[in-house]
Amino acid sequence: MTTPDSLPPDNSVFRFRQFSIAQDRCAMKVGTDGVLLGAWVETAGVQRALDIGAGTGLIALMLAQRSKDTIVDGVEVDAIACVQAAENMQQSLWSQRLCAIHSSIQDYARTAAHTYDLVVSNPPFFTGGVLSESESRLQVRHTVKLPHGELLMAARRLLAPKGVFAVILPLLEGLRFMEMARSYHLYCERMTEVHTKAGKPASRLLLQFVSDIPDTMRQDALVLTETDGSTRTPAYHRLTEAFYLA
Repeated sequence: MTTPDSLPPDNSVFRFRQFSIAQDRCAMKVGTDGVLLGAWVETAGVQRALDIGAGTGLIALMLAQRSKDTIVDGVEVDAIACVQAAENMQQSLWSQRLCAIHSSIQDYARTAAHTYDLVVSNPPFFTGGVLSESESRLQVRHTVKLPHGELLMAARRLLAPKGVFAVILPLLEGLRFMEMARSYHLYCERMTEVHTKAGKPASRLLLQFVSDIPDTMRQDALVLTETDGSTRTPAYHRLTEAFYLA
């Protein structure tokens, strides 16, 4: 079996401490949003987890690393990306607990044989205009865009009674998502504002939902880099040190 250390040392591979992500066949590469969500979401007591829109398999692999026993499934609608996610999972230390499933989440939610203690998603959020200079990246946002209502409906169907649903979204979309989630009987019980640099306004929201209305919502903020824009803050380092090489 190919090991992570034997993968080619080029830009098509992103190396973490305990696993590597080959991403040459995935339009959506490893990014900060996925790393943040995989490191931030609470995993205590989770026996079975689901990543909606698995992409390269990054978040699923992070969840597997964080637990000795959790079974992690990743649903991916793009066939080529799903194959690469499956390969990344098979080459990891936790291959027996990981599975990549080629399906739309809408279809999977209707046919899944079990529910999940944890459902996570780094969902498409492109709503118009020019997203990036990469045409393939632009195309994937158009192709796999998942309406938030359908994502919430799928999460609600797939969550166990005491399950947790977590996402990362741009600030304004995240605020709208919180309001919409209430219509699906999902209530935000934890929110972290993400600031890319000290002194800058929040650009992302990390959101964690449950099906029972919480007494209070836990709120905090995370700054990723110091004012120089390149040095990681101590808080960001602590959150991701189990994953990033440096």
